[in-house]
Amino acid sequence: MKYSVLILGASYGSLFGTKLLMAGHRVSMVCTKPTADLINREGTVVRFPIKGRESLLDVASKGLPGALSAAVPGDAEPEKFDLVVLGMQEAQYGSQGVRELMGRIAQSRKPCLAIMNMPPLPYLKRIPGLSTETLEECYADPGVWESFDPALTTLASPDPQAFRPPDQPKNVLQVGLPTNFKAARFEAGEPTALLRSLEADIEAARFDPGDGAIEIPVKLKVHDSIFVPLAKWPMLMAGNYRCIRPDEMIPIKDAVHGNVANSREIYDWVWKLCTGLGADNEDMVPFEKYARAAEGLAKPSSAARSLFGGAEHIERVDCLVRRIARQQGLQSDTLDEIVTLVDDRLRKNRAAAPSKKV
Repeated sequence: MKYSVLILGASYGSLFGTKLLMAGHRVSMVCTKPTADLINREGTVVRFPIKGRESLLDVASKGLPGALSAAVPGDAEPEKFDLVVLGMQEAQYGSQGVRELMGRIAQSRKPCLAIMNMPPLPYLKRIPGLSTETLEECYADPGVWESFDPALTTLASPDPQAFRPPDQPKNVLQVGLPTNFKAARFEAGEPTALLRSLEADIEAARFDPGDGAIEIPVKLKVHDSIFVPLAKWPMLMAGNYRCIRPDEMIPIKDAVHGNVANSREIYDWVWKLCTGLGADNEDMVPFEKYARAAEGLAKPSSAARSLFGGAEHIERVDCLVRRIARQQGLQSDTLDEIVTLVDDRLRKNRAAAPSKKV
């Protein structure tokens, strides 16, 4: 069966979208008008590293069996789709046009799969014993999530690393680390069956670059445990957010390997936090495996790049993890330092921003 999938976000979302297009599904991306016009005219290109090949492999949407389109938020009709994928940065969901679309998505009662670092509030409501009221301050606009049904909302750990090359148009994405999207099942059975069908289709899909059909990395893996996406949290705290220094940003590789003992300490601390919420050790990723992957991450994290690019909001997983830890009676000096550095940089960015007309 072929599905229609609405993807919010044409940057990171185009990676997941390309995998769906390879499997023959229909994809519509929500983005700005210039990007939508570009995609409708030229399609997308995702560049994958392939084991055994020296150069990156370009996978263009126009050569894939699925159908791709793009639209601005006001033109998207979520009720016409089988699944909605949330691939924007968390702060973008409260922006004009997107906020109204989110309301229509909630009203449509279509299942939503987030591929965000910042987990949607309705997903967190599925974690037994977790009080989400105290977590709302970590969100740019928590009200966006009020009407979403937790049973129809889930999260995939956005492990694959990808970025838009600065010298390329906005329909081009480059994959830096070709790992998998690890999704927690929905509470409801029918949307979980849909996810598992997509998982099988993506697994079976092949691409012929001209010398024979090959397997393309980055798969969807669906897990029964709702805690599997939390495996990203130790990585974010040990690497992504530690790229942020008082006056500069450093690559993820340096954040992790500059002092491996400190990196392991915060990694293990967040691991303990996750198992305290109910995760099994099998749901998590061993530090050694993450550290090996981090050796190839030669750029600062997207959070660091956004902060030092003047962003007034970024995804505050650091804030979220600290508030959840407080509910469990846990505290980390390293995490406190991370939160303080992010708070300080955001304060500077907001003070330097042009005053907004009332």
